[in-house]
Amino acid sequence: MERIAAEGAGVISYNPAHEGRGIGLNDKLAAYALQEGGLDTVDANLALGQQADARNYTVEAAILRDLGVESIRLLTNNPDKVDGLLALGIAVLRVPLSGRVNRHNRAYLEAKIMRLGHWPDVIS
Repeated sequence: MERIAAEGAGVISYNPAHEGRGIGLNDKLAAYALQEGGLDTVDANLALGQQADARNYTVEAAILRDLGVESIRLLTNNPDKVDGLLALGIAVLRVPLSGRVNRHNRAYLEAKIMRLGHWPDVIS
């Protein structure tokens, strides 16, 4: 939000159907428990009978079109978000995200890179 505010304009879209990469809040919480037991984020979703990432970006593309937005600079490391919006007619320029990597989040971030194909900008 700070980066968007610094730009002076932007859109933040929250889709509650995207909780837990589209598996819902209850299964997201169950996946956290499985992760505490040693599964990575992908295997936890799969163990619950869910997809690794079940999201689509139709609602987000519709919101952007309703706002008159035809192109965006998207803050993401997830190529599926870029591809999903491009397929729905939104021009996307990806802006990489980075953050602090520590012993608590390193395995999670590495799983997103290795298992979900996220760009590794955050890992240093």
